[in-house]
Amino acid sequence: MNLRRVVVTGIGAITPLGNTAPDYWQGLINGVSGAARITRFDPEKFKTRFACEVKGFDPNEYFGRKEARKLDWFSQFALVATDEAMEDSGLDLEKINLDKAGVIWGSGIGGLYTFQKEVENYVDGGRNPRYNPFFIPKMIADIAAGHISIKYGFRGPNFVTVSACASASNAIIDALNYIRLGQMDLAITGGSEAAVTDAGIGGFSSMKALSERNDAPELASRPFDKDRDGFVLGEGGAALILEEYGHAKARGAKIYAEIIGGGMSADAHHITAPHPEGRGARNVMLNAIENAGVTPQDVDYINVHGTSTPLGDVSEVLAIKDVFGEHAYKLNVSSTKSMTGHLLGAAGAVEAVASIFAIQHGIIPPTINHFTDDEALDPKINFTFNKAQEREVRVALSNTFGFGGHNTSIIFRKLQE
Repeated sequence: MNLRRVVVTGIGAITPLGNTAPDYWQGLINGVSGAARITRFDPEKFKTRFACEVKGFDPNEYFGRKEARKLDWFSQFALVATDEAMEDSGLDLEKINLDKAGVIWGSGIGGLYTFQKEVENYVDGGRNPRYNPFFIPKMIADIAAGHISIKYGFRGPNFVTVSACASASNAIIDALNYIRLGQMDLAITGGSEAAVTDAGIGGFSSMKALSERNDAPELASRPFDKDRDGFVLGEGGAALILEEYGHAKARGAKIYAEIIGGGMSADAHHITAPHPEGRGARNVMLNAIENAGVTPQDVDYINVHGTSTPLGDVSEVLAIKDVFGEHAYKLNVSSTKSMTGHLLGAAGAVEAVASIFAIQHGIIPPTINHFTDDEALDPKINFTFNKAQEREVRVALSNTFGFGGHNTSIIFRKLQE
């Protein structure tokens, strides 16, 4: 089958490092940590009292008061990131076929804050069953794609993928394939998450998944460091405009990069722990490389899942060494979660943006907060510790893995005319 080429023509982001894509990128290359004590609620009752919150975000600057009340934060993040990506793309809605334009979004949890507040109101009201009529439309994960399509009139495929922390990457891969196969000419894709709530912190904390370095939150997310003790919860979102190459060229669009392949796999091992030998991670990278029509030696940079957990970091490194062999020592590897925290279902979207900007600018964002080598992780690998590095990036691979054993890898390439 002759698959159509797909390119990235618009980018938007709202993250713990900045509320636009350029600000986010500057935070990354400057090695800024987005972690701090939680401000949205009193976290004192929890063992973990910090997170990577989006900062300085006022919904009333983007939405009318009535509209904002109908949107959970994860939908607000989705719409804000999409607005930036659409403006960045220069798309003229009057000159495209809206029947061939779709929205495929990702969110691992959806409206957690809305769900939490409605249950609290139910209990506080003496279990009086008076629920907000917008409870369900605010909470369901698919509503973000619905809001985006309604706003822009996109009438093509429209859905949200839910695969835990792999959700946004699954959405991007689905959008890639729909365009490749001719079912869409363009798509808004990406992901958003807003789980920095009592329920989110409490739930992940009870699993012992979160760092408890409350005395120094900015140093807490330390992927590949010997003293890592869990991930830092983050929030936000990012949007990409994907277009069929000929469609983009015909309208004179600027092109950031080409998306040339994606892979998916399952660990089939455990509900939260990765396969100890990195089998699923190995398979998904091989699947993506084959799908993209490149070789392992073509890859210059891997934006790893790298959550800063004791087990996850080890299994991913084992997989990288298995897939890339000696080339693993010629790659740049980095975990931007060291700065943004873990955005759960939105991770794949913000990390796709980081990968694309690495190609565009020839800069590898760092893995910050490295203090002590872990011999189990092979210190000979270039983890881009603590400081950004300049390097030509022709091909970048982005990994995201999720609870349930869901694995995704996406491959981006510098455009070849």
